[in-house]
Amino acid sequence: MATLTVLGGSAAGAGTGRGCSGYLISTDEATFVLDLGPGTLTELRRHADFRTLDAVILSHLHVDHVLDLVALRFALAYNPVRPPGLVPLRLPPRGEAFLDRVADAFAEPGKAGAFFPDVFDIDEYDPASVLTIGDARLTFAPTVHYVPCWAIRIAHPGGGRALVYTADTGPAADLAGFVAGCGVMVAESTLLEPSEEPFSSRGHLTAEEAAGLARTAGAETLVLTHTWEERGVDRYREQAEEHFGGQLLLAEPGLTLEW
Repeated sequence: MATLTVLGGSAAGAGTGRGCSGYLISTDEATFVLDLGPGTLTELRRHADFRTLDAVILSHLHVDHVLDLVALRFALAYNPVRPPGLVPLRLPPRGEAFLDRVADAFAEPGKAGAFFPDVFDIDEYDPASVLTIGDARLTFAPTVHYVPCWAIRIAHPGGGRALVYTADTGPAADLAGFVAGCGVMVAESTLLEPSEEPFSSRGHLTAEEAAGLARTAGAETLVLTHTWEERGVDRYREQAEEHFGGQLLLAEPGLTLEW
């Protein structure tokens, strides 16, 4: 059995008491986080010891998915109870260069090179390969977004069907095969109506499109995430439930789901 705990589900702007993207995964042998957007570290502390995480894994390098990585860095570096070791940090391609730029902005003069390596074991994952975290096997698929981004599928031997996190994606992404047969889909649903961007390059889904992707996958549960408070969360639910007949949930901090 594995557990998903939502740390935040807001889109680019954090909602009231609701941080941006962040998801805690716990299996029999591992506890790790997918994305760590602004406002998610405080929720993470409610559910896990951030000093002993088996990994933090980033889907892409937009601020609403990574900002609390900086907060986590300081929480690890200055904690009065020292972490037992470095926390594994797994980045998408070109992630290390991104961290270097962030360190240049926040580190003390002359100390940028050690800013993140002092607390994190840093490596870039290969999206074409399997990433193993304890008993969990993570695979990746490219999405259509404004920067390179990868959807993440998690399988583990102690449970049934996989969980898929779409990360940020538009409808033109070729994800049908990647999501097929998953039991739980955490799908971004930023929009209620398609934007004026071309279909081929639009970087976000509507709630209807997220529901359609979950239906195509045969998912039992759909968690709508990356939503705007200002658009009304009930409207997202209403739109999605017209196109998806399984369990439908909204990504609110603290939501816990076993699969």
